[in-house]
Amino acid sequence: MYRLSLIIVFGMGLLTASCVSLPKEAAEAQSQRRAGTEKSATIAPVDVAIARIQPLRQQPEYTGTTIPFRIVSLRSQVQGQLLALSADVGDIVKQGQTIGQVDEALLVTALNQAEAELAALKSEVARANTQVSNARADVERLRLELVQSENDAKRQESLFKQGAIAQQIAEQSRTQARTAAQSLRASQEQVRNQQQAVATAQGRVVAQQALVNESKKRRNYAKLISPIGGVITEKIAEPGNFLQPGGEVLKIGDFSRVKVAVQVSELELSNIKVGQSAQVRLDAFNNKTFTGRVARISPAADATARLVPVEVEIPNVTSKIGSGLLARVNFASENASRVAISQSAIDVGQVKNQPTGQNNSSSNSPSAVRSRSQSANKPRQAQIFVLNQGDKPTVAVREVTLGASADGKVEVLSGLQPGERFVTRSGKPLKPGDTVRLSILSEKTQ
Repeated sequence: MYRLSLIIVFGMGLLTASCVSLPKEAAEAQSQRRAGTEKSATIAPVDVAIARIQPLRQQPEYTGTTIPFRIVSLRSQVQGQLLALSADVGDIVKQGQTIGQVDEALLVTALNQAEAELAALKSEVARANTQVSNARADVERLRLELVQSENDAKRQESLFKQGAIAQQIAEQSRTQARTAAQSLRASQEQVRNQQQAVATAQGRVVAQQALVNESKKRRNYAKLISPIGGVITEKIAEPGNFLQPGGEVLKIGDFSRVKVAVQVSELELSNIKVGQSAQVRLDAFNNKTFTGRVARISPAADATARLVPVEVEIPNVTSKIGSGLLARVNFASENASRVAISQSAIDVGQVKNQPTGQNNSSSNSPSAVRSRSQSANKPRQAQIFVLNQGDKPTVAVREVTLGASADGKVEVLSGLQPGERFVTRSGKPLKPGDTVRLSILSEKTQ
């Protein structure tokens, strides 16, 4: 009984001591939590961005359609029935490849006739040459006879003078010499005529040879040969159709390069020049970006919409870009890109570094707004907060030189390098060296 009383008394003592110490520990814990909350409340939450080189103004985006670099129509050059066609829409063809055949029966007949006529003309030339040879032989014979007649006439004349022969005999000799001379001149003239006949016949041979060559060439036209390498984009004629000269059979597109046709407002035309770089995104390729150049600017605008057609060429190395795809085009700005930051970063630096007691609302007064607007495009000095990354991120003041501003962004001419991190928004006023807490909206380095 005595032991039980001791145990009860001892337990009540412990319970009393425990009840006394519990409120003290709870007070200490609450004090620590309050101190942590106050310390956390002194750390300003900030939004942080990374300085990048970028254009100051957002360039307008134009939508267009892809078209082949060029489209060539394959046409029949001869009349006849289309017998065969070995290519269809979507097939890839090479330059010089035979892809069709036109009936050549009429062409073969015309060629045979031309060759037969050529052979006849060549025979005529051979006969004329033979006649020229015979005429030349006659000329040589008559020349010899003339020489003999002249010698006889001289001898008879000498005998006549000596009184050996009668005058009549001498005159006959002279007459024979003159006759021989006339015969020789007539034969020489005949040779010249025969030579002219040969030249005429040879001219007809040359002309007929040209006809034969043309007939052979026209026979080759019966084969439909691709003039370029590319892809068949359209088939107009089918085997069995009767073709006339100039009849269209196929259309072949050259996709080694692709053009994007867009319509540009006349107000933006002054910012676009031939050769200017452009970025093209294609929805069909998960918005993959291609770099192209302005190839042509139409000299005529649409009379109603005042839009000017512009063509941009982009490479197509893999030949996967087809025709009729939706394209989004951004023309590169000719102005040099610099580091550009948001206007809010300047506002943080200006507002938070005002002298004590200055009314912050004065920076937003109408006069202040007009002053900032008038000097927006002139170099000016300003302050921003940059982030010092460490165990505990802190901020420091940085003097920067500002340039032009537009669309809520300002150019930084000096004082901030690409890749540096700066404060764009703060939950409370900042001072140099303040520890900050990065919000979930802050940009993170890669």
